[in-house]
Amino acid sequence: MTSFIHEDFILKTESAKVLYHDYAKDMPIYDYHCHLSPKEIAENHRFNNLTEIWLHGDHYKWRAMRTLGIDEKFITGDASDEEKFKTWVKAVPYTVGNPLYHWTHLELKRYFDVDALLSEKTADDIWKQCNEKLQTMTTQDIIKKSGVKVICTTDDPVDNLEHHHAIKDNPAIEAQVLPTFRPDKALEVQRESFKGYVDQLLKVAGEESVTYDALLSALEKRMVFFHEAGCRLSDHGIETLPYVDCSLEEASSIFEKAMLGHNISLEEEEKYKTYTLLFLGRKYREFGWVMQLHIGAVRNNNERMFDKLGPDTGFDSIHDFDLAKPLNRLMNELEKSDVLPKTIIYTLNPNHNYTIASAIGNFQSSETRGKIQFGSGWWFNDQKDGMIRQMTDLASVGLLSTFVGMLTDSRSFLSYTRHEYFRRILCNIVGGWMENGEVPKDYEMLGKIVQDISYNNAVKYFDIEV
Repeated sequence: MTSFIHEDFILKTESAKVLYHDYAKDMPIYDYHCHLSPKEIAENHRFNNLTEIWLHGDHYKWRAMRTLGIDEKFITGDASDEEKFKTWVKAVPYTVGNPLYHWTHLELKRYFDVDALLSEKTADDIWKQCNEKLQTMTTQDIIKKSGVKVICTTDDPVDNLEHHHAIKDNPAIEAQVLPTFRPDKALEVQRESFKGYVDQLLKVAGEESVTYDALLSALEKRMVFFHEAGCRLSDHGIETLPYVDCSLEEASSIFEKAMLGHNISLEEEEKYKTYTLLFLGRKYREFGWVMQLHIGAVRNNNERMFDKLGPDTGFDSIHDFDLAKPLNRLMNELEKSDVLPKTIIYTLNPNHNYTIASAIGNFQSSETRGKIQFGSGWWFNDQKDGMIRQMTDLASVGLLSTFVGMLTDSRSFLSYTRHEYFRRILCNIVGGWMENGEVPKDYEMLGKIVQDISYNNAVKYFDIEV
């Protein structure tokens, strides 16, 4: 019986097969955005069983299991790891059409040499085979086996980066594992947690006064600290992108109100965020960093489950809002004084694809090839149709050839198979164009473009030595 994950999986044409096998397949991985634990990398963590590495923290799988009516006990509850695995096994056949079905079998094949389809019939054998493999497999082993050259984790400005320092001092870790500066909590001026977070940030940065100027100073000091640790990217998770003109005095006043526990209006929130984002954007340019904007997630929608389980547990969805004007205004305000940093813009709402693909063309520059990027299909778009739509929309309105390619955006060390998935889809798109006569059958030219998107463009774009 032929393996479901066979060598030509997803590759529908001979041209696609040549592009993938001869050009894309063996390119290294440049994972410039993920949520892997630097602690688990530094400590070379070994997972006890398949459930720990596969199901703990994976809200994609959790959502699917809830949709099938599975009791929370077997998802995030107190069931044993083997019980949770066997419950997931029962769910897998019903995920057909969802990327989880492909990812599940790709991960089993690449990391555990499992060719069998996951089912109740094969569950016991697969559980045993994978757990035996895991006894000789650590986080650092997985990174090396996957061919990963760069990993950029996601880190809060208050983090002491101790695990990053340990990784840097460990010659056995060949990949570059670097922090990413994510100051979201310093922008969320309406949240109850804002004051406590600001107090923590000011203390870590050694600021004695509690003012907006002190907050900006603290953020800059932490940028220096992160930069010295190798950080070259920032990241922002933004529900809706604000742009409302705001002076330093207004931002300071709004900050003071928030710190006193007073109510902040929506307009005040947007003013504060706009001014703070512009400040950060200017600083990113000074440091030579790339600014990432992940836009459009409306989070924690199920209050009862949020109260029970907390954030990042599978209760987020896609926002719908107007993006074109604030996005262009934000970039234009930075561009006016020539301080717009290299920027990657991701959208959770695919209706914004053309909006972003057209907006980035307004702010390209001779200083950097593809300076402003339309980021890869993200989260709910991190699947076959979403990737195709993102790449073909970018190709139609901008230039696919300058795209910096795929990232994992995952907490799972097995998610590096998503780079293979992406490359197969990319090669299938370009190979289809070749077969249809829409582009020349020039493997040297198009193979180079495929390799660039897979890896080379990222190497050139990010200021990180590989």
